[in-house]
Amino acid sequence: MRHRVSGRKLNRTSSHRRAMFRNMATALFEHERIVTTLPKAKELRPVVEKLITQGRKGTLHARRHILSYVRSKDVAHKVMDEIAPRYADRPGGYIRILKLGYRDGDKTEMALVELIGSEPVKETPKKESKEKEKAGETPKTKTSRKKAAKKEADVPVESEPTEAEAEVDEEEETKAEAAADGEKLAETEAETAPEEEAEDEKK
Repeated sequence: MRHRVSGRKLNRTSSHRRAMFRNMATALFEHERIVTTLPKAKELRPVVEKLITQGRKGTLHARRHILSYVRSKDVAHKVMDEIAPRYADRPGGYIRILKLGYRDGDKTEMALVELIGSEPVKETPKKESKEKEKAGETPKTKTSRKKAAKKEADVPVESEPTEAEAEVDEEEETKAEAAADGEKLAETEAETAPEEEAEDEKK
């Protein structure tokens, strides 16, 4: 029976498990996120959180304790100087485990293990108005319907002509047409006159 026996063996010996968790913890502290199987991720959580808690103490003994477990000196100093101060006001819960689905081949459930606070920050696109202000251009402002209606009301509207004005305009148009017809007749007579004279000389 397995009464009061905690932890997963993961089909490995105790020395193999310890070496594996040392490598995984070093990789997690270095890259701040790793992908592994879900059972390994759940077993890695207490190992990593205990190391971060040691780093929060900030003592020489804590630094040597982390150096004895982590494979790289640079990563151990990173835990003490960068990662641990990040969680100074956080009482535990330093890592996040996200399920990624099942791996092709053996259908093992995979998970993403990441340090909280290491998420990539998305850059928000700058507003067009700010860019135009920097470039010296004035941004376009939205006009309301009431303002548009007022502008239309201010525009002068052409009044319709009265009946008397319409009659005067018609008389002027008829006079102009008659004058144009007279000019056309005079031009045609001037063109036909030399032809008639030539015919008379031939006779």
